Order: sequence, then C-alpha cells, then structure tokens
Amino acid sequence: MRIYKGKRTRHAILLPEVEVTVNGEPLEHQVYHSPTGFEWGYLGSGPSDLARSILWDHLGKEPSHSLYQDFKFRFVSGWKDEWQITSEEIQNWMNKRGA
Repeated sequence: MRIYKGKRTRHAILLPEVEVTVNGEPLEHQVYHSPTGFEWGYLGSGPSDLARSILWDHLGKEPSHSLYQDFKFRFVSGWKDEWQITSEEIQNWMNKRGA
C-alpha cells in the first residue's frame, strides 16, 4: 500500500512551501497546470497538478483529465494544512466512480 502525505512547511502569502511524499519519498511533480508546484485546499492549478501527480503515481500512467479533476474536487480541494490518503482509499473511490 502506498501512503501519500502532504503538509505545509511554511506559510507565505504568495508561494507557500509544501511537502508532498509517497511512502516517505518526494512525489514526482507531473507539471502541466502549475510550474510553481503543488497546492491544495482550493480548485486551482496547484491542486490540479497535485491530483494529477498522485493519480499518475497510483496508476503508473497519465490519468485522464476528467479523472484527476474529479479527484481534485472530491479530495484535494478540501485538504487542510496536513493530509494523508492511501492507495487503497484512492482505488476504492475509483471503483465507486467506475474508473
């Protein structure tokens, strides 16, 4: 089972510093929407890239646009300063979604 975790390491107005890991190692940023990095807690470009990167890692391939946008809406947009989600939780959500 893979465990994805995120936490804010410093609060800043323009570019908050965040740390995102999978099983304790940095999650690879699959850059598409946000060249400045990951974010969460709203529906912007940083959360889009976080959702996309988590699902890419989970699936082992690029997720569809609708899949990672749904994941962002369902999970990423509501996360607070620290969060955790497992591959099992992701797969259960995908199964219910019919993905």
